[in-house]
Amino acid sequence: MKTFSWIYEHVVAHKAGEDVEALLPQVKSAEELRAIGDDRFLSQMQLRIFRAGLRHAVVDAKWPAFEQAFFGFDPNKVSLMSDEQLEKLMQNEQIIRHWGKIKSVRANALMVTELAEQHGSFANLIADWPETEITELWAFLKKQGQQLGGRSGAYFLRQAGKDTFILTDDVVAALKAQDIIDKPPTAKRDLQKVQECFNQWQQESGRPMAHISRLLSYTVGW
Repeated sequence: MKTFSWIYEHVVAHKAGEDVEALLPQVKSAEELRAIGDDRFLSQMQLRIFRAGLRHAVVDAKWPAFEQAFFGFDPNKVSLMSDEQLEKLMQNEQIIRHWGKIKSVRANALMVTELAEQHGSFANLIADWPETEITELWAFLKKQGQQLGGRSGAYFLRQAGKDTFILTDDVVAALKAQDIIDKPPTAKRDLQKVQECFNQWQQESGRPMAHISRLLSYTVGW
């Protein structure tokens, strides 16, 4: 396992002339995350779900229509939508008519409202979850919600501003190159091994997981 210093120096050397810091994603503090409305978290969650497998620009262009169709993603209102209301949306040409993903909006709204009751807000849950156990949050979202498996949970968190690494193809390739894993990590044991490596890099650098993840992705392909 390489040190964080090696990772950073390797990236700087191969991106000579570029501002490496400008390439790194923005992350929000716990206080900033707590200030976000649960409707915005639900919107970001569903944006990721509808983006999966499609060109992001296509989904983004339709998102204002989604906001209108789903009551501004107010979790309380969406959780009360009837089957008939959801079925009617399959005739709405302004949105993407994918039945499984449309149904996931109500299911995830229910998740958000239930967790908000337990934690004061869904935002509190996200803000308080330790980044040193972020793969556990991925698993939690997958179990409690719908359409949040694979990389979707991590991508949703990154979009919302929560600090997380993402197991992109390049990150997985970099982890393989350092003999940390020998295949894409899906089993809990392998994910824990990856989490421990990121935790060590975070301790070495004081950097957010998102920065380490992006930098690590730049170490492959040369």
